Amino acid sequence: MRVLGVETSCDETSAAVLAGHGDDATIRSLVILSQDVHRIFGGVVPEIASRAHVTALVPVVERALGDAQISRQDIEAIAVTNGPGLVGALLVGVSFAKALAYALGVPIIGVHHMEGHLFAAALEQRDAVPPFTALLVSGGHTLLLDVEAWGRYRLLGRTRDDAAGEAFDKVAKLLGLPYPGGPAIEREASTNGAVTDAKAFRFARPMLRRDQRPGDADYYDVSFSGLKTAVLHAARDVTSATPLTTLTRAAIARAFQDALIETLVEKTARAVQQFKRRRVVLGGGVAGNRALVAAMAERCGQLDARVFAPSTRLATDNAAMIARAGLFHLEHGERSPLDLNAFASLPIPGLAD
Repeated sequence: MRVLGVETSCDETSAAVLAGHGDDATIRSLVILSQDVHRIFGGVVPEIASRAHVTALVPVVERALGDAQISRQDIEAIAVTNGPGLVGALLVGVSFAKALAYALGVPIIGVHHMEGHLFAAALEQRDAVPPFTALLVSGGHTLLLDVEAWGRYRLLGRTRDDAAGEAFDKVAKLLGLPYPGGPAIEREASTNGAVTDAKAFRFARPMLRRDQRPGDADYYDVSFSGLKTAVLHAARDVTSATPLTTLTRAAIARAFQDALIETLVEKTARAVQQFKRRRVVLGGGVAGNRALVAAMAERCGQLDARVFAPSTRLATDNAAMIARAGLFHLEHGERSPLDLNAFASLPIPGLAD
């Protein structure tokens, strides 16, 4: 089956063609157009994002079809992100996908954006398949899931305030670093001297205590607002006496990143132990953080679990993962009606109680 994927949930306009069946499906083409204009504002401006999608979507889809060496008439189904995300941005993709599906007479399937991230690593690594523990970390979401099988998920924990990617962005802004904050923090944290000097700014690991037990409300949940505030106070304490130096900025960035990563790693390790999983799958933009992947691999390796992380291209928002999630639902006989709508918030399908 040849599936056209469409992704416009935030500030990436993406289209992809996926060909094949099930876990053997392969990416025939993938086009991602990022909207760099948001760097000026230090964050995504929804109205600008929506207008940019309107301008870019048709050329992006045409390029994806061209790269796959197929025509519109060769498309057998369309998968499109319909939530969660920025409603205006989502509506651009959903409206386009519905119109094209109607014109071609092919089925359409709405895809949950975060479920798409679950499938991303499997597009590159054949062993990244259920059962596994999944950590989805992006600018808008932080979710810890037990994945028994594709389409059957158990939500273990989530952020109670800021998502991991959002925390990166906000801390970067506090430290005078550019948007997006994740790559900027990672670069600062890896500079010479950051590791040693970070000891002077060690931050508490939020919602991570030894006395927590399975069943406790905070056993798997995370919270990063307090960590963000701790960084703010640390930076203010320093700048009250002297300007923030390059070395001090790097040290604070490293201390912040270490605290956030250790929290995510230990929460994930708890799930691996409780459900006896031997695979851990990372997804979302923060899954592109090399320090997170390395720390997760080391910790889960102690538990005899293997870690799978997507490449940078598939960690970010992309249409290939949407096409793959859509293919799964299509092969199970699911179809979306032509009154498919977009939603800012949306529960992941297949969640168990």
